Amino acid sequence: MHVHHPGTTGKTGTSFERFTAASDMGRIAALAAAAGRDLRKCAESYDDLFGGKPFDPGFYGSLALVGAFGSPWATADELRIVNRAALWVFAVDWLVDVTAKTSEDVDTIVRDCLATADGTVDGTADGTAGPATPLTRFLADIRDDLASVPAFAAARPVWRAQLERMLTAMAREWRWNDARENAGGTGRVLPDLEEYLANADGTGSSFVNVSHWIFTGDPWTVSHLDEVMAISAEVQRYLRLLNDLATYRRDVGWGDVNVLMLGVGRDEVSERMAELADRAGELLEPLRDVCPRTVAYLECQVGFNTGFYGGADYWGEM
Repeated sequence: MHVHHPGTTGKTGTSFERFTAASDMGRIAALAAAAGRDLRKCAESYDDLFGGKPFDPGFYGSLALVGAFGSPWATADELRIVNRAALWVFAVDWLVDVTAKTSEDVDTIVRDCLATADGTVDGTADGTAGPATPLTRFLADIRDDLASVPAFAAARPVWRAQLERMLTAMAREWRWNDARENAGGTGRVLPDLEEYLANADGTGSSFVNVSHWIFTGDPWTVSHLDEVMAISAEVQRYLRLLNDLATYRRDVGWGDVNVLMLGVGRDEVSERMAELADRAGELLEPLRDVCPRTVAYLECQVGFNTGFYGGADYWGEM
């Protein structure tokens, strides 16, 4: 039996229109299924980089879902970078937060990743970086994948700068955690709310976004990355607080700094989140007709994650 696609003429096509919403959900589910398989296969190719217990099957499925819902118009191939960049962010976050034992360990991760972004980690350049690791090999593969699109030539400095902001923020958070663990009641060692939000690049959200836009973005978005990255930063700050409210118990168990450890109550955090969401909405509205998919993508970051964190977490159990 042949079923006409919605929008075609004929009685069958008209009847099928009632199923359009479910059909769209099915397409997104198919994108997520393909992405989940790709992410698991990708993870297996980098030795034991994803060997920790929190990298469970649900973790890969969750990442695949946020990518698919964020850009439901995309093909599975177009979602490759956004998904893999997100996967890489979780890998470096794990190494910094859990594996690194000293500040030198953290500094080495930052140094080698930045050298990789610059193309010098393979030992063929000036020797400023150590030998390639699973983490840097993965980043190099993302870098090279991005280099396959024409936009990367001009946008590479923006991508590299955002990578450095992310890694620097992760390192700063590691030092906050280390100071807190060793403070012994010797005064304030944690940031205040404003300092904490200023460090939200450590979530990696904007790094994932800029990678995605370079790989698949419309010409206007790619040529106005500074403008859309400023809006991405507002969304990123919202997501920083959202994540903290949802994962406070996990952060306590893992020894991570959380906004609720800064003397800030949940009500105040929720109020600040509302302000950030409103601000992001105000900045996005003028762009709705200029780059509608970029607007929809950032709106989904807020909406999807708000719903997701209401009942789940990306990480699996430790």
